[in-house]
Amino acid sequence: MAGTGLKQKVARLRQAYAPNEQRPLEGYLKAMGTYATVTASLVGLVRATGRPVPERPTTQDVVLLAVATHKLSRLLSKDAITSPLRAPFTRYDHPIGSGEVMEQVRDQGSPTRHALGELVSCPFCLAVWVATGLTGGLVLAPRLTRLVATALTAVAASDFLQMGYAVAQQAAEGGHDEKK
Repeated sequence: MAGTGLKQKVARLRQAYAPNEQRPLEGYLKAMGTYATVTASLVGLVRATGRPVPERPTTQDVVLLAVATHKLSRLLSKDAITSPLRAPFTRYDHPIGSGEVMEQVRDQGSPTRHALGELVSCPFCLAVWVATGLTGGLVLAPRLTRLVATALTAVAASDFLQMGYAVAQQAAEGGHDEKK
């Protein structure tokens, strides 16, 4: 009986929250619970291994992890090559350039599937998870994490250079055409 009462309360809460739209609140709760579990596990692992936790991270590590987080979040959430990882939760919509794709969240199925679809297709949402993993890695395996973060940072810098080159090339070609 208590389960039925709780289900009714959750249904009323969902209706009050978004009366004209179906929002996967249950899926969001599961995602938040998973994130809390992963974070608590990282903390437990750090404590169990006795790894020292820096009083404050260095500026270099913050910048390195920020750029690496940006790149890995975009790679996982938008790159065409990683679309098989997102396919159970999203549906291909169209290309958006530079090897990236736009996908739509699959609405049919469970609220958990919908919430995961939103998570894995949103670089902003995924960045929290990536940053947590990289930060945990910085404590548990600092040399390896810095190496991986350095590679991701180099790729991000290369991406911006490629885009800048393309813009400069278009400007040069446009300038050449105007002289004719």
